[in-house]
Amino acid sequence: MTDRPLKYEARKNLQPLEQALAAAGIASAKSDARCLLGLALGRDMPVLPHEDIAPLTEAGEARLAALMTRRLAGEPISRIRGWREFWSLRFSLSAATLDPRPDSETVIEAALGWAGTIVRDDHQIGRQIGREGVRDGERDGRLRPPALRCLDLGTGSGCLLLALLSEMPNATGIGIDINPDALVTAVENATSLGLADRAEFICHSFADDLGLLGMFDVILSNPPYIPTRDIDDLAVDVKSFDPALALDGGGDGMACWQGLLPRLAAVLKPHGAA
Repeated sequence: MTDRPLKYEARKNLQPLEQALAAAGIASAKSDARCLLGLALGRDMPVLPHEDIAPLTEAGEARLAALMTRRLAGEPISRIRGWREFWSLRFSLSAATLDPRPDSETVIEAALGWAGTIVRDDHQIGRQIGREGVRDGERDGRLRPPALRCLDLGTGSGCLLLALLSEMPNATGIGIDINPDALVTAVENATSLGLADRAEFICHSFADDLGLLGMFDVILSNPPYIPTRDIDDLAVDVKSFDPALALDGGGDGMACWQGLLPRLAAVLKPHGAA
């Protein structure tokens, strides 16, 4: 008869991890400890204190020590595990992509709010063509969600474009980025989210001719906006792990916007929003 390894509550492992992280001034010590222990155990999800787990193997202990070293050095959990949840979707990250922040979800909310007015306008048209058309929306294309075309400037991981497309099943989009490595990650995310057939990613800089990309209903962007002089004052998890290209907005932080804004009208459809 083979003896099974003894199991015990995970809190036995979690407590010293939490203490070490808290002592280093990490505010998210509790949740970080749960994530790191999960990764050491080969799991994708956090370990809860009441869970029964088997003792870590020697290899598991080594993995946990390496993970703790990275976190204590300021590397964020999202970088350590290689992905971030954004708009309830999982986005893989790479050294070439910005780590998406929750406050960027307001961009998606604004775009969807605008798109909602377009849908309501379409339904108003439908009511005007008679009750039969309204009862059977499939009989008239004007009653379907509009096939909007979206552009994401500086797409990075593709999170803005892909989150928007996930909510708009008739929409398509293009994401551009100057960094080809970021585009590799964006394509991977589009594929994993089942959106690759509606999203295209192109290596294109803000200075290139945007008119080559066509006309768009929606233009999204979260370009670099931090003044160069402020970069060194950013938190370690930002300045040491997010790509400088995605952070540095020039002398006053407005360099990208000043170059982009005058050119958007040339690629924005008359009824569009940016």
